[in-house]
Amino acid sequence: MIYLDYAATTPTHPEVVEAMAPYLTQIWGNPSSLHQVGLAAHAALESARQSLAGQVGLLDESGLVFTSGGTESNNLAIKGVAGALQHKGRHLVTAATEHAAVLEPMRALAKAGWTVTELPVTVDGRVELATLRAALRPDTVLVSLMHGNNEVGTLQDIATLAATARAAGVLFHTDAVQTVGKHAVDMAELGVDLLSASAHKFYGPKGMGFLAVNMQTCPDLVSLLDGGGHEGGRRSGTQNVAGAVGMAKALALAEADRASTTTRLQALQARLWDGLVESRQTGADMVLNGPAILTDRVVGNLNVSLPPYQSEALLLKLDMAGIAVSAGSACHSSQLHGSHVVRALYEGRQPDARVSALASSALRFSLGRLTTADEIEAVLAQMDRLSRLSQPSQSNQFSQCQVPASV
Repeated sequence: MIYLDYAATTPTHPEVVEAMAPYLTQIWGNPSSLHQVGLAAHAALESARQSLAGQVGLLDESGLVFTSGGTESNNLAIKGVAGALQHKGRHLVTAATEHAAVLEPMRALAKAGWTVTELPVTVDGRVELATLRAALRPDTVLVSLMHGNNEVGTLQDIATLAATARAAGVLFHTDAVQTVGKHAVDMAELGVDLLSASAHKFYGPKGMGFLAVNMQTCPDLVSLLDGGGHEGGRRSGTQNVAGAVGMAKALALAEADRASTTTRLQALQARLWDGLVESRQTGADMVLNGPAILTDRVVGNLNVSLPPYQSEALLLKLDMAGIAVSAGSACHSSQLHGSHVVRALYEGRQPDARVSALASSALRFSLGRLTTADEIEAVLAQMDRLSRLSQPSQSNQFSQCQVPASV
C-alpha cells in the first residue's frame, strides 16, 4: 500500500509506542489517587502537559486541557466560550471552509438562539482582513478560524486576523489540528486565545488531543462534561496518562525533525504536482484547489479537481491499485457529495454546474514522514495509466458530469 492520506491520520511512531508502554503495563494508576502508583501517574501526566505547553508557546501550562482529540477540543473552545461569555453577547464568527468540528458546534449554537456569521473566502481559501473586520459586532464574543485547512491546505494569516479580533475585544480560537507538528505554532506569536490539536495528526495515538487556553485572556470556560472536575474543572473524567505521554513524545519528535521533514516533503509535493501537470490524466481541465504557491500550503498537501471524473470513482480505482488518497475530509469520506471546502472556493466565481463539478471531482493527496520519491513516481504512473485506460466517453467506467470550460 502506498499511503498518501496523512492528513486523515498518521501511523503511531515506534518511539511513541515505546514511551506509552510503561503507562499501560506498570505505572497504570489513576492520576487523581494519592498513593504512590497514582502519584507516579500524576507526575507523568503533568510532565506531558508541561512539554506540550512549551511546544505550542502556551506560557501557563495549567491552560492545557487534555481531550479526546480535535473535535472535542473545538467543541470545548466554542461552546465553552459561548457558555462563559453569553452575558456579553451571542454572536460568533467563523469561515465557510472550516472543518465540521467547528461548523457543527457553531450551527448547534445557532439553533439555540446564537447568531453565527460564516465568512466567505478568496479563491485560494483565505479569509480577507476586511471581511473579518466588517463581520465583528459589539456582541461578538468569539472568532474561530483554522490555521491550516484540512482539505485544500490553505495557511491562514492567523496572527493578523487574531490581532484584529483582539483590537475589538473578541476572543480568537484556531483549529491547528493540521499544522501542529508540521509548521511553527506558537500561541504567543499567533496571538490566539485558544488552540486545538490532535495527536494522531503528528504520529501520536488516536483518541488524544488538547485545547491550549490562554488563562490571562480566557480564564473561564464552561465544561462540556459534568463530573469530578478534572483538568481544572474544564474536562471531567479520568485522564488518559499513556495517551498524554505518547502525545507529548510524538510532538517532541515531530518538532525535532520538522525542518528536515518540511524540506523533503515540499520537494516531493512539488514533484507530485509537476508530474500531474505532465500526465494525460490531468489535461487542460485539472484545477489546483487552494494556494497556487505550494509553500503557502500545509506541508505535504495537494488537492486537485479532475472534472468530469467523480472523486469517489477515482478514489476506488486508486485503492484497487494499492494507493490510499482521500476525496476530502476523512470525517465526510462516506458521504457521496462534493467537498464543501472546494465549493466555497468557487461559488460566485464560476457557474453552478462548474462549481459542482469541481467539488465532486476533488482528490486530496497528503504526504508524510514515510513517503518516498519512489512512491510518488508510482502514483504518477498509476494516474497516467488510469487516464489512458479511461478517457472520458459515454461508456467511461468513471462517473461523469457535463461541465463548462475549465477555470
